Amino acid sequence: MPVSTRIALATCPEIPDLDPDDQPLIGHFAQVGVEATPAIWSNPAVDWNSFDLVIIRNTWDYTDHLPKFLSWVQSLGSTVRNSAEIISWSSNKIYLHDLVGAGIPVIDTQFVSDLQQTWIVPPAADYVVKPSMSAGSRDTLRLSTSDSGSVQTAQNLIDLIVAAGKKAMIQPYLDRVDTDGETALLYIDGQYSHAIRKGPLLHKDVEIERVHGLYLEEDITARLPRADQRKLADHVMGYVTKRFDAPLYARIDLVDNQAGEPVVLEVEAVEPSMFFGTQPTSYEWFVQVSLS
Repeated sequence: MPVSTRIALATCPEIPDLDPDDQPLIGHFAQVGVEATPAIWSNPAVDWNSFDLVIIRNTWDYTDHLPKFLSWVQSLGSTVRNSAEIISWSSNKIYLHDLVGAGIPVIDTQFVSDLQQTWIVPPAADYVVKPSMSAGSRDTLRLSTSDSGSVQTAQNLIDLIVAAGKKAMIQPYLDRVDTDGETALLYIDGQYSHAIRKGPLLHKDVEIERVHGLYLEEDITARLPRADQRKLADHVMGYVTKRFDAPLYARIDLVDNQAGEPVVLEVEAVEPSMFFGTQPTSYEWFVQVSLS
């Protein structure tokens, strides 16, 4: 990095000063003589060429402007982290097919891309319908198979998603989430850093109000992952690193299936919450790796 390094921490209009979890990054960069500045990714007044590095952090409105966002990321060339290639891949959960092809266990998922396409209600008490390109659980519903109207409700949402040019996903709702939550493992430079427990977010047939209209308020606590969870997440990160090189940041979300075995729910390498506050030393590591 140049002696007088300037870094942009990309965010969105709703959170111009960064999410509270990311704000300490500014001070940690300052401690090593680096100016890190929040910058709204969609602001045409920002001169991105004035920065030595652009780190994607809180661009949480990107799914509403996906083509524009991906074009902007691509325009940054080698100065953006994560790379444009991994961001494009991670922005569409169709990547679950890639993981299955690599022998990685993922949650059972049906994709619907055509208004005439048939789909099957998953063999579970509840199931989830959502877009393959979304953030913050937007346009997502948890439905009950015991509700006679759930199929029509699901179809209505699927039609809306597909009509918007996206793919719809249908997945069983794994009820262990209600008691155990999700386990999210955080990686910096492709290496395991820490993990958290995410409490259940989805309630049956309910669209929950979002903070800033972007994301759901989450129940987050630090968690020590089980050995099988760590092994699976490391396997996923190995696949990602081999395909794209080690990402600066990534979050791998796991849930347990009915047999109590972990499966991949999501690989978030676009703009994941890193929950630095649950492992404060991760701030320093993130800064160090960013500058290397």
